Amino acid sequence: MTSPTPDALLGPADIRELAAALGVRPTKQRGQNFVIDANTVRRIVRTAEVRPDDVVVEVGPGLGSLTLALLEAANRVTAVEIDDVLAAALPATVAARMPQRADRFALVHCDAMRVTELPGPAPTALVANLPYNVAVPVLLHMLETFPSIERSLVMVQAEVADRLAAPPGSKVYGVPSVKANWYAEVKRSGAIGRSVFWPAPNVDSGLVSLVRRDGPPRTTATRREVFAVVDAAFAQRRKTLRAALAGWAGSAAAAEAALVAAGVSPQARGESLTVEEFARIAEHKQSEEPEPSEEPVA
Repeated sequence: MTSPTPDALLGPADIRELAAALGVRPTKQRGQNFVIDANTVRRIVRTAEVRPDDVVVEVGPGLGSLTLALLEAANRVTAVEIDDVLAAALPATVAARMPQRADRFALVHCDAMRVTELPGPAPTALVANLPYNVAVPVLLHMLETFPSIERSLVMVQAEVADRLAAPPGSKVYGVPSVKANWYAEVKRSGAIGRSVFWPAPNVDSGLVSLVRRDGPPRTTATRREVFAVVDAAFAQRRKTLRAALAGWAGSAAAAEAALVAAGVSPQARGESLTVEEFARIAEHKQSEEPEPSEEPVA
């Protein structure tokens, strides 16, 4: 592998100069906060344990700070960018600053929530500074759509990082925690200060590591069915599961029957359950009796 030049990564002055040339100002609408510190992006790549044979997908590359650091370490990098100006400029930035690796870079100009396929080999890792306003849905979409992703490291708002990595019983354990656990073992992997971003956000950031499970929990229920139970349980998280799942099951009595059959106390609350327990509940939902079909008109 050809060694990158020492100044290949973007520093604060490079970021501002590039943004000015493109007429770019980070927007709150898209949750854009650009990383301006080369040491931070190299730390992210190290923490992600990116290997020379990895095919990395990056969501929201922005001006390319993390992209260039990923290209130093990975076999290939595919970046998914929704912003028209940023998407148009990124290939030129890669070609100018890391020409020896430019042929290993691909750009997909698209909303990450709509991506269903990527060019080249299947991705093995996801590494991204996710826009704060869509971090969880984008992460879950990528994990669902690309089962070849074995490892992920995402930088998100610290509060979101806490939720994603929370264990059952934690006050911040909720829908993101359970759904992320459907796909992966999740843990916090560090904190990121505000000063490494431009503009500096009003919140702290955290790194979350996700290592893909061998498969989802063993269950006869589908992912959609399990996630429906999760959504219902936390929509009214202060209520007991018997009450919170009444709408999902059709009645409180039906919810209780499903819970008892699954070996879960009807008086428990969603924040105490593992993803496996949610799956067992989903398995025991009683299907409604089909309405009798009308007799054909003679």
